[in-house]
Amino acid sequence: MLGRWEPFTQMEAEFNRLRDEMDRLFRRFGGNGNLWRRAVEFPAVDIWEDENDLFLEAELPGMELNDLEIYVTQGNQLTLKGKRTPPEVEGTWHRRERGFGEFTRVISLPVDVDADKVEATLKHGVLTVRLPKVAEARVRKIPVKAD
Repeated sequence: MLGRWEPFTQMEAEFNRLRDEMDRLFRRFGGNGNLWRRAVEFPAVDIWEDENDLFLEAELPGMELNDLEIYVTQGNQLTLKGKRTPPEVEGTWHRRERGFGEFTRVISLPVDVDADKVEATLKHGVLTVRLPKVAEARVRKIPVKAD
């Protein structure tokens, strides 16, 4: 008697076993056990727009203005680059969850912006960037004529 050929059943079972083993390993070292969830990017950002501008807010707690660089390239690529330095403490760390070190995040914007008119401020650990849209990207209301 011939059985049904299912070449991927065994491979899928092996992948599931491997995932379960990796999840157990990461739980053992303090992770949440879910390797397949997308890693959170740093810094966290919100982006929105109005008729004339895009706006970006980024959480950058503990950052100093001189540790931060912002670039606009190719008309619609925003790069946030910086370095977070850990605080100097005397004594022994008991828990250290905050990330430190250099970071670079490149964000594709939905429209081209005028790089010469971009404004950025850093206040209370929140970076706010106003990115004026190029004229071609702005919404234009078209008047309708009646005959």
